[in-house]
Amino acid sequence: MSSREDETLAQAAVAALTGQLDLAPKPGLPDPRDLGVLAGRRDHCSLRWSAKALAPGLAAMAAAARRTGEPTPQLRAELGAIGRSTEHSVGLAGGGHKGALWALGFLVAAAALLPRAGARDVAAAAKKLAAFNDKGAPRRPSRGSTISAKYGAAGARGEARAGFPHVRRALDALTTARSAGATEAEARLDALLTVMSTLQDTELLYTAGPLGLRHVQAGARGVLESGGTATRAGRDALTALDADLHERGWSPRGSAGLLAGALFLDSLPVAAMTGAV
Repeated sequence: MSSREDETLAQAAVAALTGQLDLAPKPGLPDPRDLGVLAGRRDHCSLRWSAKALAPGLAAMAAAARRTGEPTPQLRAELGAIGRSTEHSVGLAGGGHKGALWALGFLVAAAALLPRAGARDVAAAAKKLAAFNDKGAPRRPSRGSTISAKYGAAGARGEARAGFPHVRRALDALTTARSAGATEAEARLDALLTVMSTLQDTELLYTAGPLGLRHVQAGARGVLESGGTATRAGRDALTALDADLHERGWSPRGSAGLLAGALFLDSLPVAAMTGAV
């Protein structure tokens, strides 16, 4: 691939992330409604602004993968170094998106390795990349890894090493909802709820504990079992869940990042997606 194609992959990933941010209502997550609330204005606007700061790092990850040509320990180390540098840049731009950066980074690099592959093959290549240890990673455990160890949750690393199963489930949910006549926004919300219904979100485990996590998972399943967001009953259940999570201050950020990964894979050329999921 050329450098222009690396930039295209990076911009597609950023568009997927901002597309996730534009959805509403997202239970417990920042969305455009925050623009009308003074307390939330900075949060949502800064997330949209800082999302753009991911583009140079993601393009560099794609270029590194294209140059290397296959999943190797050396490429994994280079992706880790680029990712940490990008985290710093995003922090200067307003912060956020740490989980999304790593998910999108692996997927962008995998898409650069396999430019004509479908979503399933891209996820499989990302799995191979994630299987290597990042020797340059800080020795000090992150909050996510500490919570993963405490509760036995897969966390972001486990999700990547498993080949992004929740990203693939979100893609399936998108296809199902679209086939049933849902609008694009409804399909994406159903995909988010599908991830929320089963993901062991380390952010939720940190803020709400295992009981809180199960509460959120049950709430997401309740929306889907009511018919999804395209139905009146499902929409009512979504509104109730949204109010509940905002009142509790619980935010399923891990699910949001994985939805962005699904939207990125969904944006790959249609010809490459045939039979992918």
